[in-house]
Amino acid sequence: MRAFEKIYINGQWVASTGTGTLSVTDSATAEVIATIPDGSTADVDAAVAAAKAAFPAWSGLPKEARAEYLNKIHAGLEARSDELADIIAKEVGMPLWLSGMIQVGLPKGNFKGAADLLGTYQFEEQVGNSLVVREAIGVVGCITPWNYPLHQIALKVAPALAAGNTVVLKPSEVAPINAFILTEIIHDAGLPAGVFNLVTGVGPVVGEAIAVHPDVDMVSFTGSTRAGKRVAEVASQTVKRVALELGGKSANVILDDADFTKAVSDGVGKCFLNSGQTCTALTRMLVPRGRLAEVEAIAAGTAQAAFQPGNPYDAGRFIGPLVSAAQQDRVRGFIQKGIDEGAKLVVGGAEVPEGLEQGYYVQPTIFSDVTRDMTIAQEEIFGPVLSIIPYDTEEEAIEIANDTIYGLAGGVWSGDADHAKAVARRIRAGQVEVNGGAFNPAAPFGGYKQSGLGREAGTFGLEEFLEVKALQL
Repeated sequence: MRAFEKIYINGQWVASTGTGTLSVTDSATAEVIATIPDGSTADVDAAVAAAKAAFPAWSGLPKEARAEYLNKIHAGLEARSDELADIIAKEVGMPLWLSGMIQVGLPKGNFKGAADLLGTYQFEEQVGNSLVVREAIGVVGCITPWNYPLHQIALKVAPALAAGNTVVLKPSEVAPINAFILTEIIHDAGLPAGVFNLVTGVGPVVGEAIAVHPDVDMVSFTGSTRAGKRVAEVASQTVKRVALELGGKSANVILDDADFTKAVSDGVGKCFLNSGQTCTALTRMLVPRGRLAEVEAIAAGTAQAAFQPGNPYDAGRFIGPLVSAAQQDRVRGFIQKGIDEGAKLVVGGAEVPEGLEQGYYVQPTIFSDVTRDMTIAQEEIFGPVLSIIPYDTEEEAIEIANDTIYGLAGGVWSGDADHAKAVARRIRAGQVEVNGGAFNPAAPFGGYKQSGLGREAGTFGLEEFLEVKALQL
């Protein structure tokens, strides 16, 4: 077990003023693998003061100099890729080979992408007699989740630093070890003191202190919609910029002329990736009522062939455990709720998988004949649970797809690409896959409705961290 005894403020590892520690467990064994400081509001005050003091010099650096620092961080991540993949596989439960490709590959790309973007992005433009300039906002508080822990940190920290902001980061206390490794990399890259600060702890203490702090100019939060509402509420007291990437209940609309074998099997994978612990997971599969039995057979076959849960270190494994005992209990409760409300259980169930009693495993589960008003069709489960919902007309399918409080992602499948795009345009969501279109890490990422505010990634993600000023000439 490793004990992380210090937080990172003003370029130094310092003791937290908090008196407690928080335990981090291995998701496959439930064993404690690390402890971290349970930080305090005083820690946040010190980190914010350091970030505020560092802001003028950092924001005044030429963008080329900031890009050089970001490239050094990218190189540091590259050098420690295997270590990071291993620790995130333990923290979160994603199979090791996928952890390396996704959990580490994406954040490396985020830092490299932010550095590259600085080479082309124009921070000034002439509009009539005005010079419109884009400037750093100031001190940015980043509050990040556990499901893609390093990726979600990088999606915020990389563009925030690129834009010239200074940062106070609170990573998830459930999966924080990767954040300590990133901080070591940032320290080794030689960023000026105070530009980046790390304070660990729990949301109601450290997270709220960041969101309410009068010297934090912006807070960027990723997590549940419930927690995001609280962040927005306390942040409103100082009218700071708020970016929120929240929950989802994304619909995958399979039209009657689609290749069902391909569409359904792809949809099962998009639901079960990372054991379903993905905000954009396509958890509602909408299919023509007359083809329900066919869909059930394809989905069941795919789940049983490719998505048997097991140890994240098993070769070729696609699905591991959930992140924690609390998450395991939550997901099993939703599965039982689906059974109790009358959904048809096709695969899986609420029982712990046989032979996997140690660790936080659940059975990948598929329900069919789900109605739009059922709990499993409306609430974000955050586990490997797929709801197959029949529809009678295309109009009804679109209506069902939009019939949740969320609007983060979605999918449409059709034998006619133009038809698929036309339907995708009518889905109220921030990203929609068309015929299985690949995830684009440079595309804007974010949601409609209660899935959030603002966008991350690429140019749109950089601009979230910039103010706009007009100089009248």
